Amino acid sequence: MSILSRRGFGALLLGASALSGLALAALPGATFAAGYPERTATVIVPFPPGGASDITGRQLAAKLSELLGQQFIIDNRAGANGSVGAGALKQAKPDGYTLLVGSIGVYAINPALFKDLRYDPLKDFDLLTVAVRTPNVLVANPNFPANNVQELIAHLKKNPDKVSFASSGTGSSDHLTAALFLQKTGTSGVHVPYKGGGPAITDLIGGHADVSFQNLGAIAGHVKAGKLKALAVTADKRNPALPDSVPTMAEAGVKEVEVYSWQAAAAPKGLPADVKAKLEGAMIQALNAPEVKAKFNDIGFDVVANSSKDFEKFLVDEIGRWKTVIETGKIQPD
Repeated sequence: MSILSRRGFGALLLGASALSGLALAALPGATFAAGYPERTATVIVPFPPGGASDITGRQLAAKLSELLGQQFIIDNRAGANGSVGAGALKQAKPDGYTLLVGSIGVYAINPALFKDLRYDPLKDFDLLTVAVRTPNVLVANPNFPANNVQELIAHLKKNPDKVSFASSGTGSSDHLTAALFLQKTGTSGVHVPYKGGGPAITDLIGGHADVSFQNLGAIAGHVKAGKLKALAVTADKRNPALPDSVPTMAEAGVKEVEVYSWQAAAAPKGLPADVKAKLEGAMIQALNAPEVKAKFNDIGFDVVANSSKDFEKFLVDEIGRWKTVIETGKIQPD
């Protein structure tokens, strides 16, 4: 599960439309990178099929294939919170034929979580674009006694280190969102990591876990069906995919817990400038295609499609933000 701060994201969204117009000049028909791509390209997804990175990668790859006239195929290389696939990208030839679509964990969390990480996203990757984002939602089992955020905080203070916070794994966006929430509210709970968001949600519905911060798209249907209750969304505004009564975290009285999980694209460091420009432009066009945007919106994702320069500025802020959370919480990898 993928995370964007309000401060960093406002500028990205405001500039996306204008930047896309410039980037589209790099599409087929431009005089540079005329021969690229001349063969099939590989898009590494550093997680198993079916997750947010995989969905994003497949949507993007399909549209790139259409726009650029060559196949972009998915290669799922899971392991170590995305580090296996990211390491493979670092070792690939920087010619535009090996790309990566991965989550916030790959780009912003792993550098702070793993001391022996074998790649540095700022030094080893040519960043291309943040593709999509989605907020997390604080959800609870319907039988859990707290029905809103303030009741949860009161319950946590009365029962320190007893309430279980399910997550899709150590270092995931839902894990770190919970850690941030506990830090901001001065409370404590028990982190219970699962091997993916699906098992965590299943146990939450079954009453084997109490609460969790999960991606909007993963829990909206369960909330509507009454299988989970939503206490707050970590976005800057309420979301139409949830009941009108579900407030933002800020509205619920907890500031600075605005969190988005996000997916982004990169290539090995050293792409030829014309190839990088062509890829960036094609990705922005692909993500903004009405049918692609509609598919993402249907599953709770907002399209970002920002420039490579804005991606780099944003990533520096994100790494700093989550490094602070990890150090404050003394979070260690499994």
